[in-house]
Amino acid sequence: MRRVHGDRLWPGGGGEERAHPESLRGRRVAIPGALTTAALLLTIECPGAIPVETVFHRIPDAVAEGEVDAGVIIHESQLTYGEQGLVKVLDFGELWRERDSLPVPLGLDVVRRDLGAEMMRAVSDGFRASIQAALDHEREALDYALQFGRGLDLEKGRRFVRMYVNDLTLDMGQTGRAALARLYQRAVEAGALARAPEIELV
Repeated sequence: MRRVHGDRLWPGGGGEERAHPESLRGRRVAIPGALTTAALLLTIECPGAIPVETVFHRIPDAVAEGEVDAGVIIHESQLTYGEQGLVKVLDFGELWRERDSLPVPLGLDVVRRDLGAEMMRAVSDGFRASIQAALDHEREALDYALQFGRGLDLEKGRRFVRMYVNDLTLDMGQTGRAALARLYQRAVEAGALARAPEIELV
């Protein structure tokens, strides 16, 4: 078998199935880098899996070709893995939503404290304005972004962007704060972090 994180993969025969996290104990699982949320989630949710660092866009191929037993996929591969005969058996986002009623926190923009409060706020405001402008002009933003996409048509591009850009992108609010706290709590409990980092939200 081989399978798929949103998703997680293995190439498999047969329809989609939900795997128990224990099924990856002792298995080689491709991750897109040691210091990624994907790797952290694998450690938290699938104890005993053996992470194998793999360039993110090669993970589906690595799974399909049997170089690894499974893979944590990110970016466009979450929409295209089925084209390679791979099936999703566990989706970390779905798991968190069903179990915790929280989103998986993916990606934070970080600004140095030594720039001072005024510059930090200006950076935050600039990011927010840029995101809002893209949301307000979605088609133009998609046309631009798809120049750099890997094999996505307009509809898949729109679906992909909406997976990651939403109201929480503009303001994480209490939901985002709770999700971050839960992620770091679980990381400490799993032994992936010695202690939760202190984050000052701007």
